[in-house]
Amino acid sequence: MNRSGEGSVGDRVLIIRNSALGDVAMTLPVVYSVARRYPGSEFYMLTRPFFARIFVDPPANLHVIEADFKTDFKGVRGMARLLRLLSGYGFTAVADLHNVLRSWVIDVTMLLRGKRVAMVDKKRARRTTAAMRRGQQSFISRYADVFRRLGYPVDVDFKSVFDGVPPCDVPIESPAVGIAPFARYANKTYPPEKMQAVVADLCAKGVNVYLFGSRGAEATQLEKWAEANANCTSLAGRMDIASELAAMARMDVMVTMDSANQHLASIVGRPVVSVWGSTTPACGFYGYGQRQENAVTLNLDCQPCTVAGSDSCRRGDWACLNGIPPQTIVRKVTSLMAGD
Repeated sequence: MNRSGEGSVGDRVLIIRNSALGDVAMTLPVVYSVARRYPGSEFYMLTRPFFARIFVDPPANLHVIEADFKTDFKGVRGMARLLRLLSGYGFTAVADLHNVLRSWVIDVTMLLRGKRVAMVDKKRARRTTAAMRRGQQSFISRYADVFRRLGYPVDVDFKSVFDGVPPCDVPIESPAVGIAPFARYANKTYPPEKMQAVVADLCAKGVNVYLFGSRGAEATQLEKWAEANANCTSLAGRMDIASELAAMARMDVMVTMDSANQHLASIVGRPVVSVWGSTTPACGFYGYGQRQENAVTLNLDCQPCTVAGSDSCRRGDWACLNGIPPQTIVRKVTSLMAGD
């Protein structure tokens, strides 16, 4: 469903990526680079209202349209309302970075109106364990390819959403390591007792550890970790997402799972030690600009067993996560802080 063409001055390009947070964050390096490379065109990012908050200090020709497919424009009537809304912008091209049923409706409508459309190739047919183990194309390069096919070739030279070090709502003392220990799925989450050992070890070494998480149960758990360790502060549930980005930008190193936090830390230009369980960097979701040697993964024969994650383990022993010693993560972090 691609109709290629050449980008030109005066183009108005609709960009679609409605979920999830990490996937939307992965679009920023490409979208910001394209907008800056082609200042004569206008680019409009269609995404959820919550995700719109990560588009900090965008180029002047990049705009965000806030819309949630599943709530604001749910069902046939909702999609009809969304199409009417979009028709008012006079788009000349569509970059579909989502490639799901709801975005297809927009794509087809635009194609029938003679607009250029290109969608991301999710390579769904190649998501076997064997194919994933051989390595999948990074989604960063897949997103860039969408714009190339629309006539907007670009070298992705993005550094950070911030120009310099942003002001932060909370005091951050150096040396600072941020730890975001949670992920959506159990088989992407390092065992809490092992991550507590990582926190304790880093704090004992004089590192200031800052814990990132959401409100509710995560915040409650992380507050207990902070109380148990000197030099440890929980930021969970205390800031909005823009403020979290500002705090992450002040970290010397971030420790995350294969989660949205990996990508949030990446778009503020921070080095990330990422911990991988059911997924591996070979699946194509590695953080933008991150060094491969900073990924912590055992690369077992059963890895990766999924692209997105789940709450079950086919082996039943969660070996991909339980087999990672806390000291391995600590060594990666201290090595990075030493400049190695």
